[in-house]
Amino acid sequence: MIRPLHRWVGLAAALFVCVTALSGGVLALYPAAEAIGTMAAPPTDVGSFAALVQDTVPGLEQIRRAPSGQITAFAYDGGVASKWIVDPETGVPTSPVTQSPTKIWITDLHRAFLAGDAGRIATAVVSLAMLVLSVSGFMLAARRIGGWRRLFAPLKGSLPQRLHLEVARFAGIGLLLSSLTGLWLFAATFGLLPGGAALPALPPVSGSGSASPAALSALKDIPLSHLRELSFPRIDNLRDVYTIKTVDGMGYVDQGTGAMLSWSARTPLQQLSDFIKMLHTGKGAAVLGLILGLCAACVPILAMTGLLQQSGRFSPSSFNKRRTSPKDADTVILVGSEGGTTWTFAQTLSKALAQAGGKPVVAAMSDFTPERYDHVARYLILAATSGDGDAPSSADGFLDRLASMQHPPTAPFAVLGFGDSTFPRYCAYADSVAAEARKAGWRELMPAAHVDRQSRQDFTSWGEALAEKLGVALSLDSKNTEARAVTLPLLSRRDYGEEVQAPTAILRFALPRIPLCSRLMGHGFARFQAGDLIGIIPEGDTVPRYYSLASGRRDGFIEICVRKQAGGLCSGQLMELRPGGTVKAFLRRNPGFYPVDDRSPLILIGAGTGIGPLAGFVRANTARRPMHLYFGARSQTSDLLYGEDFGRWQAEGRLSSLVTAFSRSAEHAYVQDLLRRDADVIRQLIGTGARIMICGGRGMAAGVAAAMEDILSPLSLSPITLKAEGRYVEDVY
Repeated sequence: MIRPLHRWVGLAAALFVCVTALSGGVLALYPAAEAIGTMAAPPTDVGSFAALVQDTVPGLEQIRRAPSGQITAFAYDGGVASKWIVDPETGVPTSPVTQSPTKIWITDLHRAFLAGDAGRIATAVVSLAMLVLSVSGFMLAARRIGGWRRLFAPLKGSLPQRLHLEVARFAGIGLLLSSLTGLWLFAATFGLLPGGAALPALPPVSGSGSASPAALSALKDIPLSHLRELSFPRIDNLRDVYTIKTVDGMGYVDQGTGAMLSWSARTPLQQLSDFIKMLHTGKGAAVLGLILGLCAACVPILAMTGLLQQSGRFSPSSFNKRRTSPKDADTVILVGSEGGTTWTFAQTLSKALAQAGGKPVVAAMSDFTPERYDHVARYLILAATSGDGDAPSSADGFLDRLASMQHPPTAPFAVLGFGDSTFPRYCAYADSVAAEARKAGWRELMPAAHVDRQSRQDFTSWGEALAEKLGVALSLDSKNTEARAVTLPLLSRRDYGEEVQAPTAILRFALPRIPLCSRLMGHGFARFQAGDLIGIIPEGDTVPRYYSLASGRRDGFIEICVRKQAGGLCSGQLMELRPGGTVKAFLRRNPGFYPVDDRSPLILIGAGTGIGPLAGFVRANTARRPMHLYFGARSQTSDLLYGEDFGRWQAEGRLSSLVTAFSRSAEHAYVQDLLRRDADVIRQLIGTGARIMICGGRGMAAGVAAAMEDILSPLSLSPITLKAEGRYVEDVY
């Protein structure tokens, strides 16, 4: 219910919310500019200051003090009305008041869409829509990230997803505040709130006059900083009085005796209304106004990233042309995916079930809410594994939610894990899901199964077992829709490792031509960075092999490091490739192995072809962030990959330090040996907030982890604790 509400309210009101928010953001600049240009009120009283202004402004009728501190004098002299900005120190007019046509137009646009009372009602509806979007957005964010306590935890997912959530986390509270206060002001404008205090009654006056305001005791008792408005009695009318409004209330002052004739204090409701108006407009709180204006400026970003998600090819809501509501669904397909691949298998499964007469719905595992489904007969959980057995981005919080349930769902479940059997924690997260579900007493429909490296055969075999269990015929068109491969021509290559019988190469490919739509949406090779993966489909096979990218889109090329593996079909073909030759490839995001965008030092540790993404991070380090590289190879003369570049990167300030270890040299050292040697330096860097990024083989990563365990022990830290903080990440193979 929450997700459709958020989606459809956002789509319906996007344009109007953007107009209201942007115009409000512009208006928030005016009070800030006014406050910057206004001096603070001097420590004087209203009576003394009014006398100063009266002496310099002929025909003075009224003085107003804005929340920003700006003081305006209104006069009518010789049949001519005038308005002046007054110096708070001297009471002398400094400049006439001029109305900005632009400000008037923006104000009318913001309050009423240039359409009077009907526009004000429309604006109220827009404020209500913004309120619904803010509340539902926070609820969806908490659900996706894994609970309210993790609302500000690091994010995973595609760029539109992360940008949408990141901006929403910053601007959401401000937009919620603006929408609530806007609705209050609408209610006050149309008299929908209880009335305030009545005007004070005017008792008999003395009938005397001609006294200077500086001599009137009631005015002398009120500090100028409390003034809102002071209206002067009409000339030659001894029955008239001074009318004064302050932050505390309103009263009448006898022009002859200076006594306060009557006084009406502001009610709590009026004070609340004043406070709400200040919150909404920023008048009297310039910094708050600027913050709210900045939040409002984020609305177009939220609208655009929201639209991108709705039109994204991995959007669960686009999987079924024949839409099934959660209440009618008989099958719920829960997806845990990191880069998007698993969504494509969910799409295939959903279509097959629908063609067989079923009513499937697809949802992220992070949106697991059994109470939404009234007629569900089964849950099919398709879960990939991120990193070292971690939950993928769309499954955050699933295990916590499962553990907190008092009773498991009545409908049975089945788990299908997706992974790469060359990794040590193959399908570890999917196995954890199955184990925890059984532990919670959830009935299992069929044993858990695995799909190795997007294998069509594995997926089809599981689908056949599912069809037999359900007693239906399933046609699983299991074409790997992720592999929308493009042709990449090889530009150049640098060869290493022949002397140590480990042929290795740095291959640089040309960027493919990207359609305009893909460039706008950031799909495929339109957006990538070092650390992402490229799937290369070898000739004679359909199973892609993945390589870490050593370049980003801004570099203008696609670069990988490849070592020839014994019997390796893809690596063998790549090592035979010459400039001008081509490969078929596609991009796969790897957001779990991106450098966090801050100024903390980076300790980069790699060996062999694991240097690829680390070199890419260094090459992209135009901000001169401290980066310290530990690199292990066999021989300095044979396979020191990027050896020609390290010196230049250090001279340019992109690389702070370089430490190399060579296993087939006189020193016979590995990177973990040099880490132990530099233990004091490592501890010092960790103490300043450094992050550790490791790329390479499993054996190297295990050796580094053992060394780091010893190095961090004096700090009462470990690789596990740093992983929990997002400061220790690995990309191993």
